[in-house]
Amino acid sequence: MSDTFDVIVVGTGPGGYETAIRATQLGFKTAVVEKNKLGGVCLNVGCIPTKALLKSAELVSYTNNLSSYGLELDGTVRADFPKVIDRSRKVAQKMNGGVQFLMKKNNIEVVFGHAKLTGSGFLSVTPSVDMDGKQIGSERKLQAKHIILATGARAREIPPLPIDGERIIDYKGAMIQKTQPARLLIAGAGAIGVEFAYFYHHMGTQVHLVELQDRIVPIEDADVSKQLARSFKKAGIKVSTGATVERVEEDGKTLKVHLKSSRKNEIIEVDQVLSSVGITGNIEDLGLEEVGIETERGFIKTDNLSRTRVRGIYAIGDVAGPPWLAHKASHEGILCVENIAGKQVHALDKKNIPGCTYCQPQIASVGYTESAAREEGYEIKVGKFPFSASGKASAAGHTDGFVKVIYDAKYGELLGCHVIGHDATELIAEVVTARTLETTYHEILDAVHPHPTLSETIMEATRDAMGQSINI
Repeated sequence: MSDTFDVIVVGTGPGGYETAIRATQLGFKTAVVEKNKLGGVCLNVGCIPTKALLKSAELVSYTNNLSSYGLELDGTVRADFPKVIDRSRKVAQKMNGGVQFLMKKNNIEVVFGHAKLTGSGFLSVTPSVDMDGKQIGSERKLQAKHIILATGARAREIPPLPIDGERIIDYKGAMIQKTQPARLLIAGAGAIGVEFAYFYHHMGTQVHLVELQDRIVPIEDADVSKQLARSFKKAGIKVSTGATVERVEEDGKTLKVHLKSSRKNEIIEVDQVLSSVGITGNIEDLGLEEVGIETERGFIKTDNLSRTRVRGIYAIGDVAGPPWLAHKASHEGILCVENIAGKQVHALDKKNIPGCTYCQPQIASVGYTESAAREEGYEIKVGKFPFSASGKASAAGHTDGFVKVIYDAKYGELLGCHVIGHDATELIAEVVTARTLETTYHEILDAVHPHPTLSETIMEATRDAMGQSINI
């Protein structure tokens, strides 16, 4: 095997492996280095297996409400927690196999082990241990004109919540454990926190969701946060905002979680705590300091084309900072390698990267929130259309939620869109495409939306923004 390549990608999450494939398409001799399993966090213990878990939870929710569809079920539907976890792991294994196939198909050399920069254009690889505890890889010395770091990120650990993998767990533990807690406190109500709150609640666990900010999913539009909080509370999930975990005490088999807020201090008794208070980049032992690569707040500093300060070394995806999204990593990596190839590329517009949260109701958003648009000085027009007024949503039995659109009043530009409701994550792509094309409200209203579909809600919200509401 050769040890010299045109491009080496370190890490094989969606950003890493897609970048490697694009590199080979552009004629580069390419290798990837992976210290764990092909597919990274997303395919193995992240995006994909989590969605498998959430689908099981959604089906439980459906079967518990069959009567609302005019259906009756003799007996009860019970979640077999270990089997639910097993199904999720099988989905992850299938995707892992798919990445192996793609590497072979595209003649990409896969090198297992831990990579460390030893100079500009040079890597040393040493054996590593994968998530199953298996030692993989061997010692290698690799060389490439271009090295792209795509090492991802991991759960951030804070002093009040030391992760031990049993009583206090992170997202990986929450995803693969086969013993279901009766009572679970989730610290952090971002996308990861609310997704696991939804999953464990519908599995039958008593869930208490705690958020430091004054609302859950705090990066979303304020109206979306309020709607999700209402939906969660209606379902029976306890929500505490403006609260922090001071400490956790063990009392036999019970954990006593001390919560502090401006309103009151309280002690919550649970069986397990899930810490979802953020992530930090996987930057340790990569040789960054030795070669002069700068980091900031736990992430690698790059320019708008993923270049570090060291010539020939790049960083993409989670390790390069927010937004921490798989599709951002993939797009960033492809732009990076196309720029290396001399193609004319435009820097990634981070304001047009959609965010998706897969609890029910789902959340999807892109562009400015209402408050952010006002803070930027825009004069805006805002429209909303509730799912309760949608024929398709009513027929499907999913009337929680709405579409909210923000337009620039002066030029009609589509500044942002925020959706909470059934299949929200499937709807947002229309708006991403529209914003990429610098669409105004005219084009949205001129485009014929099929009826009955959920896509009509975007058109209807636009009508509302323009004072032309028809179905509300």
